Amino acid sequence: MAQTRNTLIIILGPTAVGKTDYAIKLAKEIGSPILNCDSRQIFKELTIGTAVPSKEQLAEVKHYFIQTNSITEHYTAGRYELEALALLKELFKEHNRIIMCGGSGLYIDAVCNGLDAFPEADLKLRHTLNIRLKEEGLESLRYELKQLDPESYAALDIANPQRIVRALEVTLQTGKKFSEWKSGAKERPFAIEKIGLNMEREKLYGRINQRVDKMMSGGLLDEVKSLDHFRFVNGELKADLEHIPSLRTVGYRELFDYLDGKTDLETAVEAIKMNTRRYAKRQVSYWGRDKSISWINL
Repeated sequence: MAQTRNTLIIILGPTAVGKTDYAIKLAKEIGSPILNCDSRQIFKELTIGTAVPSKEQLAEVKHYFIQTNSITEHYTAGRYELEALALLKELFKEHNRIIMCGGSGLYIDAVCNGLDAFPEADLKLRHTLNIRLKEEGLESLRYELKQLDPESYAALDIANPQRIVRALEVTLQTGKKFSEWKSGAKERPFAIEKIGLNMEREKLYGRINQRVDKMMSGGLLDEVKSLDHFRFVNGELKADLEHIPSLRTVGYRELFDYLDGKTDLETAVEAIKMNTRRYAKRQVSYWGRDKSISWINL
């Protein structure tokens, strides 16, 4: 009798839609552990603002890649790809189906399709591009990318500043189009099933607003204060946070603005809600191109 092929079941969707509860319920039904693929929940210093599963939730099902690394480490999607594939190889010896859950599209793509062999980051050039981003705005960098590499411009999420900066960085650094570095999807020794969770936009936005309020009442401001010292290098405040990009995460950067006296607390909280809603919209748009996803409207 032929053996059923191992399957990786990926639970994805916009932030606050309910992925964690859904994944835990399914994992208990099929007897699977859960691999986190939220790029911020990997960091041990970030808890409240990244909505890390509660102790009770973590006790229900074995989780991997939850608060395993420090924000001071340079953790990338490429590293996640290697570590996740190595772990899956071991876990598939005991499980036919394994669940992965999270909302980081790049990390999901890394595991499903593999990342291309791009050159190592040119941090000096990236710093220059980030300064241009701040001074000239995203549209200026978009225009340059469109002129240098129209293929990448057409394929990338042009609302995502980090993607635009990275594409320009590689193109300018190497003299070779970012799109020309791509080698196509890699074969995986397991089947992949993607389940996308979504809901009516107004309901999702309501859940986001409620979750931010819950984070604030749960101590998010104190968590951000405890991270403030990471922003300093040799006694100098690095407001761009290029040395620790994880602290630019929504929920943290807005409260740093409050701590720096740039805004009041009420305005900062409203900014968190607004930026989280925008992030959720970008997530849905990003996955809208993937026809392999089976969507469930909650």
